[in-house]
Amino acid sequence: MIELEFITVACTEPDELAAFWAAALDGERRELPPSLDPEIVDRPGDGPNLLFKQQPKGTGRDLPIHLDLSTSDREATVERLRELGASVRETKTEEYEAYTATWTVMEDPEGNGFCVSEYQ
Repeated sequence: MIELEFITVACTEPDELAAFWAAALDGERRELPPSLDPEIVDRPGDGPNLLFKQQPKGTGRDLPIHLDLSTSDREATVERLRELGASVRETKTEEYEAYTATWTVMEDPEGNGFCVSEYQ
């Protein structure tokens, strides 16, 4: 059985980005020896943890990682994330039969895209 342990994010300021995502996801920063340069955010629950490593964001061959967050109060979550340093690109809504999905496309402090979704 394969388990997903980390979602790794290439960034220029691992410490700052880890602080943002720890606050955004109610996670905790993992204490690592000073000789190690990545920053790790342990998420509550069973999902994968986040690893932030100082390295180039990729080449034309690499696919970016995009996080999708789900919440029951999208507007409040978006506002909280803006207060933490994220920015809003746009908000979209789609209807599927009896269901409505609304999501806000955002960027973390280093410009990595992610979405905050609410399903009704």
